[in-house]
Amino acid sequence: MRGMGNMQGMMKQMQKMQKEMQAAQSELYATEFEGKSASDMVTVKFTGEKIMKDIQIKPEAIDPDDPDMLQDLIIEAVNQAMGTIDKETQDKMGKYTRGLPM
Repeated sequence: MRGMGNMQGMMKQMQKMQKEMQAAQSELYATEFEGKSASDMVTVKFTGEKIMKDIQIKPEAIDPDDPDMLQDLIIEAVNQAMGTIDKETQDKMGKYTRGLPM
């Protein structure tokens, strides 16, 4: 019977950890992340769920003779935002997944 007490305590701990994890994930999803290109020519905003909410492009970034430059600026801003989201996700959620097999 002693093992049952341990099991109940472990289940309570798991439930508590699951609630904390859900709260951390909800907070992460509600956070807005921003990415910017060089000289802030392109600015993008994403949710923690990696859904783009906004993109701002400065008029001087739009050169009809050089569309590749605008593409590069957008890629740079998006990659910066994604990197920030990934880092923040790891910081917030990593403590719950550390040591778990992938």
